Amino acid sequence: MNLKSLNANDSSADAGLSRRYFLLGAGVVSAGLVVGLAIARRNDGSPGPVRAPGATSGPFAPNAFLRIAPDDSVTVVIGKSEMGQGVYTGIAMAIAEELDIDPQRVAVEFAPVNAAFNHPYLPAQFTGGSSSTNTTYEQMRKAGATARAMLLAAAAGEWQTDVSTLTTNDGRVLSADGKRSASYGSLATAAAAVAVPTDVTLKDPAAFRYIGKHQRRLDSPLKVDGRARFGCDVKLPDMLVAVVARAPVIGATLARFDERAARATPGVVDVKQVPTGVAVYATNTWAAQRGREALQADWNDSPNAGFSTDALRVEYRQLLARGGKVARNVGDVRAALKSAKRSIDVEYELPYLAHACMEPLNCVAKVDADRCEIWVGTQMQSMERDLVANMLGLPAEQVALHTTFLGGGFGRRGNPAADYVLEGVQVAQAMLGRPVKTIWTREDDMRGLWYRPFVMARVRAAIDVRGMPVAWGESIVSQPVIKASAFAKFAVKEDGIDPSTIEGTADMPYSIANFGVDIDDGNPTIPIQWWRSVGHSHGAFVVESVLDELAHLGQQDPLTLRRKLLTEKPRHLAVLNAAAAMASWGKEAPAGRSRGLALHESFGSIVAQVAEVSVTGRQVRVHRVWCAIDCGRAVNPDGVVAQMESGIVYGLSAALSGQITVENGRPVQGNFDTYPVLRMNEMPAISVQIISSNAPMGGAGEPGTPPIAPAVCNAIFAATGQRIRRLPISASLRALGS
Repeated sequence: MNLKSLNANDSSADAGLSRRYFLLGAGVVSAGLVVGLAIARRNDGSPGPVRAPGATSGPFAPNAFLRIAPDDSVTVVIGKSEMGQGVYTGIAMAIAEELDIDPQRVAVEFAPVNAAFNHPYLPAQFTGGSSSTNTTYEQMRKAGATARAMLLAAAAGEWQTDVSTLTTNDGRVLSADGKRSASYGSLATAAAAVAVPTDVTLKDPAAFRYIGKHQRRLDSPLKVDGRARFGCDVKLPDMLVAVVARAPVIGATLARFDERAARATPGVVDVKQVPTGVAVYATNTWAAQRGREALQADWNDSPNAGFSTDALRVEYRQLLARGGKVARNVGDVRAALKSAKRSIDVEYELPYLAHACMEPLNCVAKVDADRCEIWVGTQMQSMERDLVANMLGLPAEQVALHTTFLGGGFGRRGNPAADYVLEGVQVAQAMLGRPVKTIWTREDDMRGLWYRPFVMARVRAAIDVRGMPVAWGESIVSQPVIKASAFAKFAVKEDGIDPSTIEGTADMPYSIANFGVDIDDGNPTIPIQWWRSVGHSHGAFVVESVLDELAHLGQQDPLTLRRKLLTEKPRHLAVLNAAAAMASWGKEAPAGRSRGLALHESFGSIVAQVAEVSVTGRQVRVHRVWCAIDCGRAVNPDGVVAQMESGIVYGLSAALSGQITVENGRPVQGNFDTYPVLRMNEMPAISVQIISSNAPMGGAGEPGTPPIAPAVCNAIFAATGQRIRRLPISASLRALGS
């Protein structure tokens, strides 16, 4: 889902970024310069400016802060979560560019929860939708430019000279004759008293020193030497560690439990019933886990005890045959299919998928009678703070949430129900006044539901005598992701169509005269949520695979067919051609290898990928992937390349082996032995090319994921003549082999 299309904070049709990024004021924190970037909201969320934390004068409503201290330290406070995607560096680069200082000199802090840090398009502080750098880019540049202008004015006042004769370089203000200079820190206090300029001139992109250049990540040293604090790293005085025994069957409730053996486990401090099960508290993680193993718990029968993915497949197949609610209809698909000489009627399936973050879920909380404090790696700061406050019956300002680094997120740490955060607070509430770290084991995490939806699609498509697609009718059955979230009122229209179900499908870039999509919301038994790239992960797989089928049906090269369909899409065509050129498409692949390609647009960026594979028996090896992306301006090209590599690896792991199956109401897979992810020795060589363009800045965190599954499956077809229509690939190959 493209968050730019929502724009929920402003009802005017033409409201753009510039209207949100007024620079409202400056003030002193201890001593120094603070520049606030404003979204006009007070701390309670009502309209109007608020002061920056610690400011002694001037109105502040910062979406982010720039802080310059007398010791020359420069700090940027970001309202986004860093989970490996690089916002820690990209956002700081934008402000450093206009401030005229090396980004490597900038320190970054995570923001507190405050409405001023809300996303520009939705009234919530969160990180998602590949929208962090692109939505804060102009905002941060203006902050840097404003601070620079104030520093110049302060120097001009102290030196009794015209500000136009001064310039800046690498954190210093310089006189034209070169005889005088002053560091930003030495001018910070004086600059805080300068009137805030109402308008500032941003750099011409041609003059950029840092934006668009490869930049070392600012958080890498912290992660190498251990200074970066993840949720699992949080240690507080007198803190306990807890694990929770939860129902093994979806929807089951606790009947009774015997805690005696658990309490007898060395290190166990207490055992208490909590809303999600039974919590075992201990002095360390190992003791808590051993105590849980010793716990005897009985569970009531669940109405979901008979639920299975095998039965769900049968149910969804029936729904596909029936058809669903029309999401898009152009031309007359039925008539075109009826009159066509060559057509296909195919079914595609994608499994439930876990997020499989490197760092399992965890939450540290301390609950007192009148206050709650939380330390957590999260993507949903404001919503979680508000849900906790509501649960505890506290005013929101009495709940403090501290964001840590995230050991992976992929959407899981942006849970719409705040499941692991609410549970962590409930576990801590049972030990009132004492901090508790609630840890999920890998099995807890992987069997903890909230998966990517199980999706099935049926496509009936046809080509004409020239081999060109003339009809495409697609039915999709999938649980709706957005409807299950707080964003439903902003994204789901009166027709009830969830945009996450049809994204990448209803808006495919290919021009087909007769085109239709209908959807059914499927079975809601399993709680689901967004997974890296959301609906694009299934949309791209189906669209790009079926297009490959149509190319072969019409005896056309898959690249040639796409080129013909993209004559009115120059950006898409440029990206497609770049990836094809990188892979030397058209030239014979090395012996024993075959290639497949896919193209997909998501989150404002266009990505094309070519995969080179070999197939031996039931084993697939992906040797190389070539990737081209047009994301508009790349603030940090190194970060974009890293995200393409990351997205490819994440999507490839899912495509090859990823699936969550359910038997008798129980998720089967629990760890990486049954839910494999790509290992180092299985990694393909990846080449990435960034296509320069003047298009609006798109995202990079997710767009690399959708094309890889169809690219690999199309390559498998080229190698074997066997079409993979059901993921994961390993399961399909086993079925074909049998």
